[in-house]
Amino acid sequence: MYDFTEEQVERYSRHILLQDVGVEGQEKLLQARVLVIGAGGLGAPVSLYLAAAGVGHIGIVDADVVDLSNLQRQVIHFTRDVGRPKVESAKEKMLAINPDVEVTTYYEFLDSTNAEEIIRPWDFVIDGTDNFPVKFLINDACVRLGKPFSHGGILRFGGQTFTHVPGSACYRCMFKETPPAGAVPTCSKAGVLGAIAGMLGTIQAAEALKYIIGIGELLTNRLLTFDAKTMQFRTVPVKQRDTCAICGSHPTIDRLIDYEQAACDLHK
Repeated sequence: MYDFTEEQVERYSRHILLQDVGVEGQEKLLQARVLVIGAGGLGAPVSLYLAAAGVGHIGIVDADVVDLSNLQRQVIHFTRDVGRPKVESAKEKMLAINPDVEVTTYYEFLDSTNAEEIIRPWDFVIDGTDNFPVKFLINDACVRLGKPFSHGGILRFGGQTFTHVPGSACYRCMFKETPPAGAVPTCSKAGVLGAIAGMLGTIQAAEALKYIIGIGELLTNRLLTFDAKTMQFRTVPVKQRDTCAICGSHPTIDRLIDYEQAACDLHK
């Protein structure tokens, strides 16, 4: 059993007080390994809440540097961080909020050559990326490795998310292939309300914590969408497709694929 210090008992006291979490649940968090892919709008609140919750080992993947236009929604980065690698900036804030945690950074692009190697050691993966090709890549790598993950996407005033565990619907069950070039507006043209990233990112963090502790009902076989202009949330039931190219009974995808970027870029 984990030997909690007096400081840790105080730090995590609000978790420990919860009947569904308690000492055992907090111990699971401290021993967990969660990978966050993307240190931007979604990855920022996810990383802060995972660190604050005491997730013992957190990985963060991003090849970008902090840009001034990021600060409207990427709350883990400060003005003084402009020009720094996002993973370094994020790690600094995560350790500042909780020195208990270990943070591993990957200052590189995720692609077909490194995705499985990076994802393999982790218990749960959070997709905080901003383009369709990488979302399909994360989905395919996680399905092939049997890794649970949380998908998230935002644009303008809305967001969507679901959680995949082995045996449940995956991203390709809902969206078979990447959209054609020009079909989706870029966020530099369409924009995004900054607080939307926080709304969705905290949902993704909660899904990760629930999975680790083993409580509640995950967003599996359900796509949660919301419109912040009306504050309407909707949950759409989805099913695993037996004909899915990656998780169906006869998968046709036998390797990871780097698709052409044709979608939204939230970094800039």
